[in-house]
Amino acid sequence: MPQRFSVRVSKDYLVFCSGHFISYEGDKCERLHGHNYRCAVEVEGALDENFYVFDFIMLKNRTKLITDELDHRMMLPTKNRVILLEESNKSVRVRYKDREWVFPRDDCVLLPIENTTAELLARYIGERLRADLRATCKYEPQVLRVEVEESFGQSATYEWRHASEPEA
Repeated sequence: MPQRFSVRVSKDYLVFCSGHFISYEGDKCERLHGHNYRCAVEVEGALDENFYVFDFIMLKNRTKLITDELDHRMMLPTKNRVILLEESNKSVRVRYKDREWVFPRDDCVLLPIENTTAELLARYIGERLRADLRATCKYEPQVLRVEVEESFGQSATYEWRHASEPEA
């Protein structure tokens, strides 16, 4: 039977406290609110010459760099079809129907996603982490999972599999 190995990190400092709101049901938009998000990352792969799948410390550090970019920011989706953004040097104006918000530009993170749901935040973090691991560590996992918990007991998971990796 083939062997599978994975490592998972879920630390108290892999967190980000951020504001957001999402559109839903095609024409509705929730009120502005925030969460104390927690992130967990898991990679699967073959063991290396040190009998590691991947170094825990490196995985924690690379993930923390990404979550730190989201921390204490207003997360805004740039690909949402009903939440419209106008960016200037000093501010971001956000409009949804007759509602409008203006945020200081430095307090915002503009994300290339359709909505700031936990599912898409997990995908965003996963894609960023995968690209970072490739660029800085020359490492590509066989499987990468990212879980984003927006409140206790309420989370979403994104999974990426290498093209050669069969579905579980």
